[in-house]
Amino acid sequence: MMQRILIIDDEPHILLMLKKMLERVGYETDLASNGVEGLQLFHRNPVNLVITDIIMPEKEGLETIREMKKSHPELKIIAMSGGGKISAENYLETAKIFGATRIIEKPFTQQEMVSAVQELLPEV
Repeated sequence: MMQRILIIDDEPHILLMLKKMLERVGYETDLASNGVEGLQLFHRNPVNLVITDIIMPEKEGLETIREMKKSHPELKIIAMSGGGKISAENYLETAKIFGATRIIEKPFTQQEMVSAVQELLPEV
């Protein structure tokens, strides 16, 4: 059974980079470009982990995290942010309060992301 990861980010190059990076180490990935799309996919196709950006159009990450945790409290979520109107740190602290399991500041290295994922999904 392959572990599935849902990646939500409004920047196509980040989606593709994460997809390649995670599929190379043996995960299956679903991609969404905003929270609305992410939630639809999530409800249609169960995943083991969600990686989401915080600042996105349509529905931003904090709201997305809160909704996913409401229906699936055990879900593991990695929130990532490069900041916006306020620093990335503030967004990420808030993401933790909303239920993110891990927070990663952008830009991150491949190693940082892969290690965080493997820590949360150790059985691949």
